Order: sequence, then C-alpha cells, then structure tokens
Amino acid sequence: MKPIKLFYLRNCPYCKRALQYIEDEKRLHPEFGALEIEMIEESEHAEIADRYDYHYVPTFYIGERKEHEGGIFREEIEPLLRKALNE
Repeated sequence: MKPIKLFYLRNCPYCKRALQYIEDEKRLHPEFGALEIEMIEESEHAEIADRYDYHYVPTFYIGERKEHEGGIFREEIEPLLRKALNE
C-alpha cells in the first residue's frame, strides 16, 4: 500500500467533487479506509506544493508518482484508490 498525496484548493468545484467521490468510494469499499491520504491545500501549504510538478487541481500522487491531474470523474476514483491499495 502506498500513500496518496492530494493537492487541492478549498474553493475549487472540481476538488470538492473529488473529495465527495473519495468519501463515496470509502463507503462502498471499506478497504479504502486503510489508505493514507495526505490532503494538501496548495494555497495554505505553498512550500510543499512548490516541490511537486503539477499545474491543475485536484492532483493525485501515489507515493511520489503523479497519477492524475485536473478534474476527475467519479469512475476514475475507484481505480486510483485501488492502485494505491495494491502497490
């Protein structure tokens, strides 16, 4: 299992949607509750965000590898979480 870093902005509608999708997937798949998801609000933690190569939020890293950048669809969340769980 590898940790997830999720870069987001508090007022971003795509980020809010991604956070809701994650919560929905955790309810449907209790095994996802074991995942470590570090949430990094980029405007509050610019010193951390500046160390990573991305331009759009939400951005997901599994371990140190960028897996997804920008708006995300509901059907993309489960495979992303499952990938982190299985690595």
